[in-house]
Amino acid sequence: MLLRIYEENPNPKAIQQVVEVLRKGGLIIYPTDTVYGLGCDINNHRAIEQVCAIRGIKPDKANLSFICDDLTGIAQYTKPFDTATFRLLKKALPGPFTFIFNASGQVPKLLSSKKKTVGIRVPDNNIAREIVRELGNPIVSASIHDDDEIVEYSTDPELIHEKYRDDVDLVIDGGYGGNIASTIVDTTSGDFEIVREGKGDLSVFL
Repeated sequence: MLLRIYEENPNPKAIQQVVEVLRKGGLIIYPTDTVYGLGCDINNHRAIEQVCAIRGIKPDKANLSFICDDLTGIAQYTKPFDTATFRLLKKALPGPFTFIFNASGQVPKLLSSKKKTVGIRVPDNNIAREIVRELGNPIVSASIHDDDEIVEYSTDPELIHEKYRDDVDLVIDGGYGGNIASTIVDTTSGDFEIVREGKGDLSVFL
């Protein structure tokens, strides 16, 4: 199913419809402030396994992000971090960054058996954040890649729906997506190490 939701003022009924799909263990494709993402409820192990199967990766080796709606949603899944990190997060989020933290015991064991870290995003996109807020917990997410050798990420929601409609329960049409992924920042050593340069410019906040 393809569901149109407007980012400027997401329809609460449409958001509720998406949340019901997630609560039943369904998979969604949804817009962020960077590229379209494939996501599911963090508490549904079977759904996480399906996300990994679509991406062709094993859950314990997967670099999946947790999509949170604000800073308070982050702390539950990370080990405590220092004041400098908190200040940076407050400036940079919501925004096009994925921050890597040392994982807390709240991270599903399915995802943390081989890894002790977790990547967390608070995207600057009302649709994504409203879904998480209404769901009451993060979405586990992976980027939607394109088969095209020149364009790395799929941007047209109608084409995304055409390709994935047999794999997922719902594709949200939130308009054309971007094709530059988030900037990945590793905070685990106490410094801010850029793992991947993406849409976000961290130097603006340092």
